[in-house]
Amino acid sequence: MRRSDFARTGKIIKFIVRQDRMKVILWLIGITFFTLIVPLAFEKMYESQQERDALAETMKNPAMTAMIGPGDLNNYTIGAMTAHEMLLFTAIAVGLMSVLLVTRHTRADEEDGRIELIRSLPVGRLSYLNATLIVYVVTNVFLAFITGFGLYKLGIESIDLEGSLLYGATLGATGVFFTSLTALFAQITESARGTLGLSIAFLLIAYLVRAIGDVSNETLSWFSPFGWVTKTETYSNNLWWPVSLIVIVSIVLVIIANYLNAIRDLEAGFLPENPGRKHASRFLQGPLGLTFRIQRVTLIFWAIGMFVLGASYGSVFGDLDSFFEGNELLEQMLVTEGNYSFTEQFLPMLMVIMSILAAIPTLMSLLKVYGEEKKGRIELIIGGAVSRIKLLGSYLFNSILTGFMMISFSAIGLWTAAYSVMDNPLSFGTIYSSAIIYYPAVLVMIGFTMLLIGYIPKASSYIWIYIFYTFFVLYLGGLLDVPDWLSKLTPFGYISKLPIEDMEWNNVIILTIVFALTSVAGMIGYKKRDIKSEG
Repeated sequence: MRRSDFARTGKIIKFIVRQDRMKVILWLIGITFFTLIVPLAFEKMYESQQERDALAETMKNPAMTAMIGPGDLNNYTIGAMTAHEMLLFTAIAVGLMSVLLVTRHTRADEEDGRIELIRSLPVGRLSYLNATLIVYVVTNVFLAFITGFGLYKLGIESIDLEGSLLYGATLGATGVFFTSLTALFAQITESARGTLGLSIAFLLIAYLVRAIGDVSNETLSWFSPFGWVTKTETYSNNLWWPVSLIVIVSIVLVIIANYLNAIRDLEAGFLPENPGRKHASRFLQGPLGLTFRIQRVTLIFWAIGMFVLGASYGSVFGDLDSFFEGNELLEQMLVTEGNYSFTEQFLPMLMVIMSILAAIPTLMSLLKVYGEEKKGRIELIIGGAVSRIKLLGSYLFNSILTGFMMISFSAIGLWTAAYSVMDNPLSFGTIYSSAIIYYPAVLVMIGFTMLLIGYIPKASSYIWIYIFYTFFVLYLGGLLDVPDWLSKLTPFGYISKLPIEDMEWNNVIILTIVFALTSVAGMIGYKKRDIKSEG
């Protein structure tokens, strides 16, 4: 590598910052806001150490360890509680931010021809890649500082300066790791779809490996960057070496990414795309077949991930009842109306998380139609004998099917693992019904996305903010004592918590009607509005 390979990197940095400044600001505000609001809520809810110790008892079961990782449950201060219940999930959000932003400015820009245009100017061969890396490394470093000092400025006794800086550094290092990893995958694959698919697949697998390792085999956790995140023991022993390990691995990934970028041809990858058949099948000649073909690899990866996620949770079900048995405090805290086992009482919490995760590939599948529109490909299709309604309907059908498959695979995975480890396993009907009941809520999310695509397509990405809000109020709502009406602002808040609650068929019917109306309205808007590409 020569110095000339990095020529005009500074000017490209300014170009990328100008393009993404609003996206970066919104990501930083969202992550920082939820990072700072949680410890304040914890401080109000658990004013005495006795109350915090009682909560710590509920966190000692294997299901919670698999979900949020290990924590310092013997000294469960506000700081230790915040790190235990928030650090891992926030690190996942930071990783996702880096994956999405870096993919856009590496393989996506290359696929769209922007990098070829820029390289025609007097810039270095490696300038664009390193400008992208610098922008998002600096973004994550800035995130580390504002979250670290922000937590310290809250003035909570157990949230000291060192622990707060470590908390922020852990988030920043995780973001840097996924920035580097995505840059590497952008050299290996030949498409933005492949880069995004590999990066998100790695993120999910890393979470699952950590979950299994934390519960059954600690050695496995060492193979996951999220395992390194939990080993910082923030606000407890404050171990900095895991952060150093993440940074060192990130540097290695950056060096490899630069080397691969230097030796490959533009728009080429080291994992070439399958050229496919010489003649297309009848199924592929229609918009529905084309839609499925484009997305099939990503959907297969997501389906496997959802199955493994369900299986990882189901694998700890054999220990739950024995863990709670005889613990009077926990039995009082989990008492419900009716004669339900502790495993059955944990099901709703697991299912709402898995159903929200299932909504991610579902909406990604539908939003693909606007992504293709921005690239100018939709005009080529509707310029022929394919109507707009038929085209959008194909993406809608694929999205509906994806949502059903993702929830089903997660439920099947959970039941398969639970059946093998429980002496008296729950029936398949019990587990599957507690999962599929969330399908109408996922459909409503599809309907809302259809409205955005039909009328204000540039705002369609805001549906992810709504997904994040849903996760926040439903997962953290019980812990933070969030008012019940806030959970009613999301369709997931109207779903019965089977099997410990009675089935509310009226809510299911209403949600289905809302989905149908919003989908039809979105179709009408899409039919009437202009189709525009980014040129």
